[in-house]
Amino acid sequence: MYVVPPPRSSDGAGGDERVAPRVFEAWKGSNVFFLQGRFIFGPDVRSLFLTIFLIVGPVAVFCVFVARNLMHRFSHHLGVIIMIVAVVFTFYDMMLLLLTSGRDPGIIPRNAHPPEPEPTESSANNETGPSGTPQQLRLPRTKDVNVNGVTVKIKYCDTCMLYRPPRCSHCSICNNCVERFDHHCPWVGQCIGLRNYRFFYMFVFSTTLLCIFVFSFCWVYIVKIRNAEQISIWHAMTKTPASIVLIIYTFVCVWFVGGLSVFHLYLISTNQTTYENFRYRYDRRANPYNRGLIHNFMETFFSPIPPSKNNFRARVRREPGPQPNNSSRSPGGGPAGFMSPNMGKSIGDLEMGHKPVHWDEPRSAVDPVRDLDVGLGGLLDEKESVSRENMPLEGGERENRMMNSRRSSWGQRSAASSEFVADSAYEH
Repeated sequence: MYVVPPPRSSDGAGGDERVAPRVFEAWKGSNVFFLQGRFIFGPDVRSLFLTIFLIVGPVAVFCVFVARNLMHRFSHHLGVIIMIVAVVFTFYDMMLLLLTSGRDPGIIPRNAHPPEPEPTESSANNETGPSGTPQQLRLPRTKDVNVNGVTVKIKYCDTCMLYRPPRCSHCSICNNCVERFDHHCPWVGQCIGLRNYRFFYMFVFSTTLLCIFVFSFCWVYIVKIRNAEQISIWHAMTKTPASIVLIIYTFVCVWFVGGLSVFHLYLISTNQTTYENFRYRYDRRANPYNRGLIHNFMETFFSPIPPSKNNFRARVRREPGPQPNNSSRSPGGGPAGFMSPNMGKSIGDLEMGHKPVHWDEPRSAVDPVRDLDVGLGGLLDEKESVSRENMPLEGGERENRMMNSRRSSWGQRSAASSEFVADSAYEH
């Protein structure tokens, strides 16, 4: 697992310059990297070890207590073939699991700055305000794109600062935008997207076949015991308790992985993703991505997998030239004159009695200090009033309390009074 190392200095003459970190070292998502960025996993990668145990453990029990005994009950080395098939098929299943969870699912790199809004006729007419100052152009929240003759809306991602391509969605667990996002699978600890969906389905389907294989040969071993000892089937089952446990275990598991295989087979045949199936319900309207049964299967299993858009082992590129001043940046973090779609929405103020502040509302540098003084002063006044609420008050204390309640926060008025006293002393 990757741990952020301390910054390294270059050996050049300028000792102040640091070597640019690699992409996986400066990664802003929640992913976990192994082997210096060669493998990328989700933040819940620990669940992957549980999945491996749930597959390898039962197969190991099958090989020791069932397949090994079948080697002596079958002639012509048929029992050896059963053992070899179980081991090789399990190894193949683990390879598919690694290809699913350890590779880039189709992450779209984040933009350093928001995109520039496309000029429109209305924005061109309103480029300047009433006072002649340039107005900020707001990025549209959605855009319309044409997919196979159907208009599809794409949304702007505030985290990645880009317009998501069609079928792309932002995973809240990995904190990345993933192309052809299907879902985030906790059993493999990775998002399922454009570049690993094929291996995901092959993993689920091969796990289903492995369950059926173990389930079937456990029954074969029980039947062999019954025929060899001429006993009832129930008595033969008591002779191999490991077979009974494996039969129950694989019977339960096959309903999960088998049902998942059938469900994704339906999604592949109709060219849908899990996200689209639950969100858009293409059975009620036209699916712009459905190209027919044969073409849908060809697209999923036989189309070339696009290369990753991220080189995790490359050095982070530094922006050339001097850093721009804050005055040349908009409140949304982009170029001056441009705003994020969510900018301008009011933010609930934490302090009582203050009106909501808009992102695009200008504030002076003294405002945050004044807000802090007022907020903390109100908090101290409230604590002081609560502490004295249940105490008996004498005449003098009642007057002092009335005087204390009129004091301003954090000595603003006391500072003003001290200035007044100083002025009076100066006059005298």
